[in-house]
Parts: sequence; C-alpha cells; structure tokens
Amino acid sequence: MTSRKDFHDQHAATRERESGRHYHTLLEGLYRFFVPPNVRVLELGSGVGNLLAAVRPKTGVGVDFSAPMTEIASRRHGDLKFETCDVDSFTTDEKFDYVIASDLVNDLPDVQATLARARELAHPESRLVVNFFNNLWRPILTLATALGLKAPTLKQNWLSKGDMKNLIDLAGWEVVKTDERILCPVWIPLISHLLNRWIAPLPIVRHFCLTLFIVARPKQSVPPDRHYSCTVVVPARNEAGNIEAAVQRTAELGKGTELIFIEGHSKDNTWDEIERIKAKYPDRNIVTMRQTTKGKGGAVREAFAKASGEILFILDADLTMPPEELPKFYEVIRSGQAEFVNGVRLVYPMENEAMRFFNMIGNHFFSQAFTWLLGQRIRDTLCGTKVVSRANYEYIAANRNYFGDFDPFGDFDLIFGAAKLNLKIQDLPIRYKARTYGDTNIDRWRHGMILLRMTAFAARRLKFLK
Repeated sequence: MTSRKDFHDQHAATRERESGRHYHTLLEGLYRFFVPPNVRVLELGSGVGNLLAAVRPKTGVGVDFSAPMTEIASRRHGDLKFETCDVDSFTTDEKFDYVIASDLVNDLPDVQATLARARELAHPESRLVVNFFNNLWRPILTLATALGLKAPTLKQNWLSKGDMKNLIDLAGWEVVKTDERILCPVWIPLISHLLNRWIAPLPIVRHFCLTLFIVARPKQSVPPDRHYSCTVVVPARNEAGNIEAAVQRTAELGKGTELIFIEGHSKDNTWDEIERIKAKYPDRNIVTMRQTTKGKGGAVREAFAKASGEILFILDADLTMPPEELPKFYEVIRSGQAEFVNGVRLVYPMENEAMRFFNMIGNHFFSQAFTWLLGQRIRDTLCGTKVVSRANYEYIAANRNYFGDFDPFGDFDLIFGAAKLNLKIQDLPIRYKARTYGDTNIDRWRHGMILLRMTAFAARRLKFLK
C-alpha cells in the first residue's frame, strides 16, 4: 500500500505542472485577502511553494514532508525557506504571525495533532487560516478525479465546518470568522468570474461553495491582575447639557482614565462648557480638543491620534449608552475575550423613544448585512460605543487605504478595518437610554442612504473580491 509520503513524492512533478490551474490561482488571491503582506508566515503542507509566495510575507517558511516538493519550492522561490519535515514534528524557536494550511486537513492522519502543533508555533496575536473542501462536493470531486480533471489523492477526511470548529477548539484555538468561496474551480470564460466573484458570496448560495475557510486565534489566558491605561473619547456636538454628567458618570478604568472631549462645530455653548468642566474637575485627566475635520469619524480619528491610553473607548456625548457600562467593555478587552468590543442596543428593552421605529428597523437590517459581510456575528452596527486597544487601532489605521476615507460616522471604518485584519469582534449588550438633553445629530433617511452606499462599497471589498 502506498504511503502518504511516497504518494506525494511520486506526484511532485504533476503538482508543479498543475500549480497554475485556475483553482490554485483563486486560492492565492483569497489567501492574499486573509493574510496581510509583510508578516511572518508559516505554511504547513507548502507543496511547491506558490501559495506562500503569493501572500508576500516578510519572513516565509514552508513545511512539507515530501523532499521533491520542497526541492521544487526552493528552486522556484529562493527568497523563502522550505523544510522537509512532517508538519507534526516541525520545530523552531520562531513564532509566526500567520500559520496557513490550504487543503491540508483533508489529507492528515491526525488533524487535531497538527492544529495543536501549529498552536505551539504561534504567539498570542497570531492567526491560523485554513481552507478545506465542502462535503457537498465529494461526489463532484470524485468524478473530476476519475476524469483526470483533478489531481489524484489518497483517501480523504471529509470534515464538516462543525467538525473543524471542534478540532480547532480542542487544539487550543478560537474561531474568529468563517467564509465560503469558489463555485467554479475551473476556468470557463466569463462564467467563472461571474460565479466566483458575484454569485458565490451570496447568502444561501455560499453554502454550496467548494472551499470553506476558517480564521482562528490562540485561546487567550490573561492574568486577572493585568491592567491597562484607558482613554475615553467623547465626540460632542451641541451637547452642552451632557458634558458634566459624562465626567461624573465615567469611572476610572484600569490603571487610569484619560477623558478626551472633542467639540465638533457646535451651535450651542458646548466648547465653553467643556472648558468649564475641565477646570471644575482638576482631579480628572481631561483633555479638550476642537475638531478641525467634519463628522464623528473625523473627530474620533483626531482624538485617537492624541490619546495616551493603551485601550481606546468611544462614548457618545448624548449618554444614551450609559457611561456606567464602560467597565464591562474594559473587562472584555482586558481579559482577552475579544480584540474589538461593539455595543449592542437591541437586546434589552429600551426606554420610551430611545430609538425610533424606523431606526430600529434599519439597525436590524444592517445587523444581518454586516454579519454576512464580516463572517462574524455583529448585531448592532450603529451603537456609538466601541472599544479597541491602541495597538490594534494603529494596525487598523495603517491598513486604512484598503477601504479609503469613506465613513463620516467612524463606526464602519473601525468595524470593517477590524474584520479585514481578522480581529475578534465581540458584541456587548447595553441598556440604551432616552436622551435627556438636545436632539439627535442623525438624519435617519439621509444617513440611511449613506449607510446603504457604504454597505455596498464594503461588500465589494470584503465579499465580491476580484
């Protein structure tokens, strides 16, 4: 009986010839989407090395148990390092930012052991990206192999998404998001592009895709006594009556809390009130700013650029999200449960008139749309309170050109950026209160249309990939 190693040794030359097939080209493009460039990448089951080269790593290491495969990979990609070794026994002192495994788990004798080994090669902020075949394609792939349209394989593991999530969990990883891709793995002029770019990502249809992707991060273990400094940014436009309450009701968080009030072209005396409150509470670390840009998104960016805290919070000055809830957000970030915390107003009952009926309908619609877009559950996209570490915010900001400057609110710039960079997003339910001062700065219809345009734009950048 042919061993797995002998089988792959014998088919190394075939793999090299077939490496440019349409299916492999599609996978390379998808991995470039999931893996940012210029990071340290380890590929398990690297084959002839094309996929590792495609993600443009700063440091790239490929591991494959087939010597002919690694010889081909080393010849084709001299700037990368390839090791001939069983993936379960590969050792190195280096920790990698991304560990990737493409179409490998279907062929492994012990998937859990390999995933556990990958965990040992990762640091706390690393990501694991794996793709594997959808069970529904089993008869199609069997027929394609028989017809010579697909490279032959040994007996495969046919794993469901649930199976893989369970194995990932057992191996010490936590699933961040999932995705389904590729309806047409062979090149058919016009049809392949139409199916793979525009049809495959659609709800319902996506469940019939050939390839399932899972992105995971190491399970976190944070000591209970580890704390961080915090900055709470309060964008304020026509909110003079809420400034003092924001100071009084915002607790000192972690190792200390910096409060940044950024006033945004108010027509009332908001700026004078901010200055008065700063003088009245000299014991609080209050920073005052006048916004030079427009929109809440601009205010948040300006304030975050000046913030000194390790954890960054946004608190809307209308105080409909009670400041007393902020310690809950802090604990989720501090404990490592998530890397981006998003407030949710749609779980607990609201006070009368806290949210108008059509606003609520819009929020539910965008909740469903964004859960599909991001591959992670997100129930309320428009709650103003969001929390992220400064390090991860700077990571988002450094990669902002992927989406561009398209968001006047600031919420979606952060959400899209966090999702693109595979950050773990966590919804946190809050009790939404009615305003006690002033009127909302949101025009539901005009801003609703802006949100629809942004959703369509994000769909092209997150789902309908070229």
